[in-house]
Amino acid sequence: MMEIIETMKKEMQDVLEQNILHFWQTKMVDRENGGFYGRIDGHEVLHPEAEKGAILNARILWTFSAAYRVLGKKEYLETATYAKDYFLEHFIDKEYGGVYWSLDYKGQPLNTRKQFYAIGFALYGLSEYVRATGDREALDYAIALFDCIEEHAFDPEFNGYIEAQTRDWQAIADMRLSELDANFPKSQNTHLHIIEPYANLLRALRESLECRTESLEFATALDTSAPGTAVANSTLYTLHSTLSRVESALRNIIGIFTDKILNPETHHLDLFFEMDWTRGAGHLESYGHDIECSWLMHEAALVLGDPEVLKRVEPIVREVAEASAKGLRPDGSMIHEANLTTGHVDDDLHWWVQAENVVGWYNIYQHFGDEQALERAVHCWEYIKQYLIDYEHGEWHWSRHPDGSLNTVDDKAGFWKCPYHNGRMCLEIIER
Repeated sequence: MMEIIETMKKEMQDVLEQNILHFWQTKMVDRENGGFYGRIDGHEVLHPEAEKGAILNARILWTFSAAYRVLGKKEYLETATYAKDYFLEHFIDKEYGGVYWSLDYKGQPLNTRKQFYAIGFALYGLSEYVRATGDREALDYAIALFDCIEEHAFDPEFNGYIEAQTRDWQAIADMRLSELDANFPKSQNTHLHIIEPYANLLRALRESLECRTESLEFATALDTSAPGTAVANSTLYTLHSTLSRVESALRNIIGIFTDKILNPETHHLDLFFEMDWTRGAGHLESYGHDIECSWLMHEAALVLGDPEVLKRVEPIVREVAEASAKGLRPDGSMIHEANLTTGHVDDDLHWWVQAENVVGWYNIYQHFGDEQALERAVHCWEYIKQYLIDYEHGEWHWSRHPDGSLNTVDDKAGFWKCPYHNGRMCLEIIER
């Protein structure tokens, strides 16, 4: 078994560095206008004037920050810093706070709506940069974005987080994340990508506090009247206070998943909700989100470190993962989703679903010793290697159709096609 794992780890590091990161460093950096190009289509054609999305840029920031933290290579730090500087300069709304949904290709605000899914990813990317570098500027912005979500998105009446608002935090009629989504005020997807950055911010805060406490203790040991000691103590107090708030918010959102979003009858996670958590948009099952949520919810509980929360969550983690197995195919791949109300099944084999499929099952194997889960992870990795990785041009294809034909309609890189799902899969297996 260990030989299989070591082989997979080696293969994934090679794919991460030679196939994924290399593609983004050599083909997507916009040296003329700054930042990263907005799109390369499914036929490998660069669109240099495509809009630049917050999600794409925040995910690039996260990926290269994590790659530097795990692998320690200078070139990944350079790209991460380039991504961080561009994001802070162009995507942060200096007047109202939060982040713009998109910019034009020259870096000017294009769509100024405030989508909390995107703000969550900005927090995710910045907090990972903090973990990789200890950068105080990134930490300050990450904390500000956490405060922004808590102030503007949190629903104090029914609990949970709404989808979107206008630039100046007013109600917005169309709250959809994309044209493929239903228009409801709350969704599983946005909550999934708030629990993820909150857990990462908690890690970053703890690591920053540990580092700063050690530095202060050292300085105090040398000279208790050293200049800056009072300021350092004030900073530690602020970080401790923020850490407490993040812990509380993370504990709450874990409960939202177990008590509101989880369907106790099916063990799938429902997708869209009214403000009072009434399920909307029919009976939907998203197998990729199920398996992704199983490990992200588990990760959140592990990071929180509360034994009672972990005891409550771990059986649910396994139930949700097993429910997602409904979407598995004999070749190891996983289909996207199904609408049980209409009978429509989206059985395309998306790149992101396969990546989350691997991590989700590996998580079950790692923490519960389930060897069938490891077999599922390895089987899906074999599918990815054979059918989704583009060995000629770099990166992965968007998807394969059920008949095996290649999807060239959707992007190779773009607003939604980023190095995050597949890059994170590789990094998770390397670290685990």
